[in-house]
Amino acid sequence: MQAEGAFVQQIAEFERPGAFVAPDGVPQANAAECCPARRPDRFSVELVSAADLADLTEGWRDLVQRADVPNVFMHPLLLRAAAAGAERVTAVLAWGVFGRERRLLGIWAFSAGRARQSMLPLRFLSAPAAEHAYLGSPAIDRDHLDETLAAMLDAIVAAPDLPNLIAVNAMRAEGATYDALLRVLTQRGSPPCHFESVQRPRLASECDAESYWQAALSSSSRKKLRQFRRRLAEKGTLQTRVLSEPAEVQSAFEQFLTLESQGWKGQRGTALASRPEDAEFARNMINRLARTGEASMHVLELDGRPVSMQVVLHAGPAAYTWKTAYDEALGAFSPGMLLLEDYTKAFLADPAIRFVDSCAHDDSGYMAAWQERQTMADVWFEARPGVSVQFTAAARLERAYRAARQRTKQIYLASPMLQRLQDTAATFRRMGGKREEKSAREQASVEAA
Repeated sequence: MQAEGAFVQQIAEFERPGAFVAPDGVPQANAAECCPARRPDRFSVELVSAADLADLTEGWRDLVQRADVPNVFMHPLLLRAAAAGAERVTAVLAWGVFGRERRLLGIWAFSAGRARQSMLPLRFLSAPAAEHAYLGSPAIDRDHLDETLAAMLDAIVAAPDLPNLIAVNAMRAEGATYDALLRVLTQRGSPPCHFESVQRPRLASECDAESYWQAALSSSSRKKLRQFRRRLAEKGTLQTRVLSEPAEVQSAFEQFLTLESQGWKGQRGTALASRPEDAEFARNMINRLARTGEASMHVLELDGRPVSMQVVLHAGPAAYTWKTAYDEALGAFSPGMLLLEDYTKAFLADPAIRFVDSCAHDDSGYMAAWQERQTMADVWFEARPGVSVQFTAAARLERAYRAARQRTKQIYLASPMLQRLQDTAATFRRMGGKREEKSAREQASVEAA
């Protein structure tokens, strides 16, 4: 990958059939390496709404076993949950016909509108399509990456109602899918722009839990965790449960919403329950995925009461630690870290899980205890071949905006007074929301009477 924000300006020059010399930062590929041994007899791409994904469950399950990036945030059930709210979801589906078999080769879902976290009043296709989703990479059959990506972009260009600008947030900026995207964009003369490259923790190890933690944590850290667990257990019966039955997951998730809202996220108005539309999306998604065995909960309980909870989403061989919450009144015992220790052990012992994506923004939090890393970046590019003046200007403005936002964040973090003012403002917003909700209930009662 090039230096952060640099444009890939050069276009690859062909040296011989099946190979090309790529510019710096763009992977080289041989036709034998990027093309499957057997090409599909027919290849097609279609653009569909979330409602048209209802019958795609079996195709999805087959695809994630073949996908280079089995991205749970491209799951048809999750996309339908997002579309049930305010999101307008467009899914790009790639199909291949092999003899009598029609096989799903890829899915890349977007929402249309202003790019998330951007101040630019421009219309983009943004991935992931849902707001509370943390990976924008497409899920594509690892044997058909280049041809599928090129066909997907062509289909977007051919759709008159879709924007040409594409913003992919939290894309995995390494591996076969990313390399294939760079090749395709280079061949089309459409240089991407990269923002905010970070390292995200992931779990991908053949070690057992004891060996893993010995390598990941110092002996003093491991000793401290044992002390925390022993001291917390002195307060009552301490146990960790893994919930996978749909009714158990749904019930535990309601507890999760309450626990999260009672902590700092609730104070700042960023908990899922702080906005009714976010809570509705989350419930809808968890209920759908729990019914298919693709959502589970890891819960650390004290006398049957949850003190730390982790929501886990599943996609074939991958697991995603989507959301976490803990009882901040017991923060001195590090219940979140104790639960991390427990579910890491469970993941490492599960032969069906090849890797776990932390869904963390970067490696500055407690999940940095996981030793493996993946490079993540926000990536903008154009669907149409070539470079437009609009894209060049938009990328430069976005870069300037993000730099200013980062400076403002640094000032905020250095000022406790500003933080207290923000917390106070969030409290007033929550109080106002509760008053509106109460007023609506009272009005509904009057109308019912």
